[in-house]
This record gives sequence, structure tokens and C-alpha cells, in this order.
Amino acid sequence: MAVTIQRTSRRRRKNRALMSDINVTPFVDVMLVLLIIFMVTAPLLTVGVQVDLPDTKAGAVSGQDEPLAVSVDAGGQIYIQDMAVDLDTLVPRLHAITGNNPDIRIFVRGDRAINYGRVMAVMGQINAAGYRRVALIAQEPGKAAKRPPAKK
Repeated sequence: MAVTIQRTSRRRRKNRALMSDINVTPFVDVMLVLLIIFMVTAPLLTVGVQVDLPDTKAGAVSGQDEPLAVSVDAGGQIYIQDMAVDLDTLVPRLHAITGNNPDIRIFVRGDRAINYGRVMAVMGQINAAGYRRVALIAQEPGKAAKRPPAKK
């Protein structure tokens, strides 16, 4: 009886073919989940304050470090990244965020409807605090965003 069991087990092995296909279904499932995650989080990575930037013909500023964005919206409210601050508390917040590093790049984004003096007051505060790498951000002509009609 032991001999017949061995023969049947050998026959079973011979009848089974080796599986040479790779099951890609779990791989595709993981890739689709990652795609959805990136599609949802990518818009959140941009600066959260909506500012209608003016147009310019200047070239893009290149740099490897991540700049800090200070925005002034159409109502005159000042934001560091997406956190609202007053003009009086702007410098202490910048020192807390940057760790008193005067070499960090700071981009000032001013809405086209805001008074130029308000933007210059913000830049003056930042410059007086010792930050020397301060730049204005403007919209490139080819990448103009959809704007509402100008109010008269």
C-alpha cells in the first residue's frame, strides 16, 4: 500500500504545471491608492492664501532652498504661509519660524488690488528685521490666472 501512495503523489506532481505568471492585481491596487493620495494632497502643498498676482516679464528666481511666503491679500491682511498675522507680530513670528536665520529666502506676494504702500510696509518690516533675501512674486505673462473683471 505504501508503494501506491508514492506513485499517486508522483503522478500529481507531474500533472501540475509550474505557474510562471505574476499576479499584478495587488500591485495595481497599491498604485491606484497611491495615485489617489497624491491627487488629493498635491493641491494642499501650495500656499493657501488666494492672491491675484500682477504680471511681469522678469525671469524665474532659481534656488535650492525652500522659500518662506509672506502674502498680502486684497483686504490688506498679512499671512505667513497660510497663517494670518498682524504687521506688529510679523517680525517675531518670522524669527520664530526661521530660527533667526537672516539668509532664508522670503517671497512677498501682494494682490494686484492692494495699495503698493501696504506691500512696501511689509517688505520694510522684514528688511528692518535683518532678512536680506526678500523678493516680490509676480505672475508670469504666459501663466496668467483667470481674473474677475476689474472694478471701476
